[in-house]
Amino acid sequence: MTPIDTLIAARWVIPVEPHGAVLDHHSLAIGGGRILDVLPTAIAATRYRAAETVELPVHALIPGLVNAHTHAAMTLLRGVADDLPLMEWLQDHIWPLEARWVGEAFVRDGTTLAIAEMLRGGTTCFNDMYFFPEVTARRALQAGMRAVVGMIVVDFPTSWASDADEYLEKGLALHDELCSQDLVRTSFAPHAPYSVSDPPLSRVRTLSEELDRPIHMHLHETDAEIEQTRGSHGMRPLQRLRQLDFLNPNLVAVHMTHLLPEEITELARTGVNVVHCPESNLKLASGFCPVASLLEAGVNVAIGTDGAASNNDLDMFGEMRTAALLAKAVARQAGALPAAAALRMATLGGAKALGMEQEIGSIAVGKAADLTAVDLSSLETLPLYDPISDLVYAAGRHLVSDVWVAGRRLLKRRELTTLDIEEVAANAVRWRQRLECNSKQMGDH
Repeated sequence: MTPIDTLIAARWVIPVEPHGAVLDHHSLAIGGGRILDVLPTAIAATRYRAAETVELPVHALIPGLVNAHTHAAMTLLRGVADDLPLMEWLQDHIWPLEARWVGEAFVRDGTTLAIAEMLRGGTTCFNDMYFFPEVTARRALQAGMRAVVGMIVVDFPTSWASDADEYLEKGLALHDELCSQDLVRTSFAPHAPYSVSDPPLSRVRTLSEELDRPIHMHLHETDAEIEQTRGSHGMRPLQRLRQLDFLNPNLVAVHMTHLLPEEITELARTGVNVVHCPESNLKLASGFCPVASLLEAGVNVAIGTDGAASNNDLDMFGEMRTAALLAKAVARQAGALPAAAALRMATLGGAKALGMEQEIGSIAVGKAADLTAVDLSSLETLPLYDPISDLVYAAGRHLVSDVWVAGRRLLKRRELTTLDIEEVAANAVRWRQRLECNSKQMGDH
């Protein structure tokens, strides 16, 4: 018998590749953080001798979910200034609070809270955009979670940097620091067309090509954004990015709620990736991403939660369900986004958008053992006819029992193994008290 680190025996293994496949009573052999074999459980017991054997008799084992767009530290702003349109929410509430409070401590505690929430919800990798990305990277590494941290760029000064040149200088230093890390990588993260001018965007495009790093950017999020760019540049944002030579497979375009048919065709032709954030878009009344049309055209579409300040959670199971239902309503076709396609968007779609599809996103021999186990024996998921349908339409993050990242078990029977949940919660409460006190003082003046 071959010695291995871990043998996981599950009632169902859902590999995502091949599309829609469900493997009954299968096991995964794991060694060195990678998947060594996927085979029937009856055979696995005679072939491998594991240091640890995990039995999941009523569970579906799926690839770890990839949250393709987050602002992790903003979890500390969950519930602040709800029920407002995007620009009013940003300019009158979020940006003033960030100017007052965002620093290393804020990002550390907010990111830790976000990582804990995401792990408990089956997310194993997140693609982040926020200030102090070195702190986000540090927290992800300490927790053992996979992450892509954005080297953020905006034109205006913040507590992290004074101008676009300093943002890029600090970001590139972080990139050099992380180049030997397996779990945490970098992307370029120019915030949006309305917050970054042409010269820094041109530099980002050149650096992205030189370093082969994704460009993570809000794009076509609202009608107001598009009209603003038309007024200032005489063209739509996507046309402006075309002129800057941005449209290629390195671009990870977030939201994309307002697209013309010819723009969808161009996205497919140039290989641009789209990240769909259905619940944030709905809450902010930003619009509807034409997911069915994008997929039909051949565009890779991933799923993200956005930040908890505009969602208000980091629940990828909720996003999958909302994405599937919303796509049907927008396209007026019940089959516009089937359950298996929604699951693929939340796993392999995200991995591909981040340039990591050879590493994560599906259960395949040689890939990293980033895995999520979901208990499908609860009353809410019975009777069970189709486990993929159950995962998307009936299950929820509360049914996630176990999570592995690179073969390391970060959630064990609903208990986090690398984070102190009481400390995380206490820090969150302290931040609420500070921000509430600040809000009252502002109101007094």
